[in-house]
Amino acid sequence: MTTTAKTTTKKTATPRSVTAVNVNESATKKPAAPLSAPVYTMAGKQAGTVSLPETVFGVPWKADLVHQVVTAMQANARPTVAHTKTRGEVRGGGKKPWKQKGTGRARHGSSRSPIWRGGGTTHGPRAERSYTQKINRKMRAGALASVLSRKFKDGKVLFVDTLSFDAPKTKDAKVALVAIAKAAGTPTLATRRAHAALIAFSSNDLAAKKSFTNFGNLLTEDVRNINPVEVLRYQYLLIEKPAEALEALSARLSSAKRVS
Repeated sequence: MTTTAKTTTKKTATPRSVTAVNVNESATKKPAAPLSAPVYTMAGKQAGTVSLPETVFGVPWKADLVHQVVTAMQANARPTVAHTKTRGEVRGGGKKPWKQKGTGRARHGSSRSPIWRGGGTTHGPRAERSYTQKINRKMRAGALASVLSRKFKDGKVLFVDTLSFDAPKTKDAKVALVAIAKAAGTPTLATRRAHAALIAFSSNDLAAKKSFTNFGNLLTEDVRNINPVEVLRYQYLLIEKPAEALEALSARLSSAKRVS
């Protein structure tokens, strides 16, 4: 009996041109538009636009990094006020209250004992405790870039060409603030009672800073000194002289690119 072996030929499916489709899709995909924002004047008019660097206002939101840096900064700013005295620090108690035996009362060696009124405190808070936490330079810069990018994405960052006054005048500052809020479409900037805006100045203009000092809902700060805690605490961020401010921020945050 002879057996014949059957030969089966396996058909191979012709691969689709996946690469070609991906190339075509990537070719038709438009590049992301550069970041830009309008620049307003003190009179409430738009003076133009400003191009924003991706390293400052185009960074993704990093909640864990921001939380770690903000809590560490708050801990570093925490004062060690509570302080209690031990039995060796309070006044008095040098003399034995009464003799050791024969009085019928419990024996005591000092009236400064913790069980006496006016005596020392046992295991109380001491001013020697330190709440400081270390914050790496790149972590601080990365958190600030993430917060600024989130603020800009939410429409809470406004740019003003200049904020200058001949003399400190709260009335003129109020008029300028209302005009900017109306032009930007952010009415709460001028009406919010608490934590309305952080105004970042590019130069040390004392007249302008003093003009906004009387506002309890505003905070003035140099743009080179802003930090994530202040930016998150206030609803809006006003940046004066965008060209100079962005140059300072870019130089400060250039080390935040490699922070993950």
